[in-house]
Amino acid sequence: MLARYSFRPRGWPLALAAAACAAGIALGSWQTRRAEEKRALGAEVDRALKAAPIEISNTLVENKNLILKRVAARGEFVAERTVLLDNKIRRGRVGYEVITPFRLSRSAVHVLVDRGWVAASPSRDVLPQVRTPAGETRVEGLALERLPHALQLKEKPQSRVRQNVDLGAFAADTGLALQPIVIEQRSDSGDGLLREWPRPDAGIERHRSYALQWYSLAALAVVLAVVLSLRRDPNFQK
Repeated sequence: MLARYSFRPRGWPLALAAAACAAGIALGSWQTRRAEEKRALGAEVDRALKAAPIEISNTLVENKNLILKRVAARGEFVAERTVLLDNKIRRGRVGYEVITPFRLSRSAVHVLVDRGWVAASPSRDVLPQVRTPAGETRVEGLALERLPHALQLKEKPQSRVRQNVDLGAFAADTGLALQPIVIEQRSDSGDGLLREWPRPDAGIERHRSYALQWYSLAALAVVLAVVLSLRRDPNFQK
């Protein structure tokens, strides 16, 4: 039956198929890389949390040596400088992440601590009450380069509720000397905050699913190019 047809590709179908195939392969490869990057980050965090914590000194550190490492610090929370990161979801509920500067022992240097999550009140005009440990204490957690960044909405300068907290801007607002890292707290401080942190490898299966869809599109483009290039041979004789 195929003998009745000859392969005679035309310019525009072949060009469209080539473009669709190239796009599908490129986007599928990008999704595959994203999945692998997240898998590697998840494995790195798992290794870090099993290691002994690195003590944060009371002198400024190089953040590149500490990012995604388990760290610990001793000092005091500066409760009056606490800010709340808005619109954080945990267990299907809206709330805030509680960010408090932590003054390192025998030092004027501070480090920002993402202490955990607290549910929002039914009225957005009423902020939740957050217990902060008094006196010297020790915190342990994962060192991050920055806090999660959300779409920036208009907010009052130095507002207690914020969409984002940038280390440089926070230091300028408060006049505090800050370490160039954020501690994502993992230790219990008896403050009642929820510390179920999103994993960096969350969403791997979604990336793999998207990659499969893009690779399938590339394969479909090749099949369509072949089908559209087949022409009935006028010289064919039964």
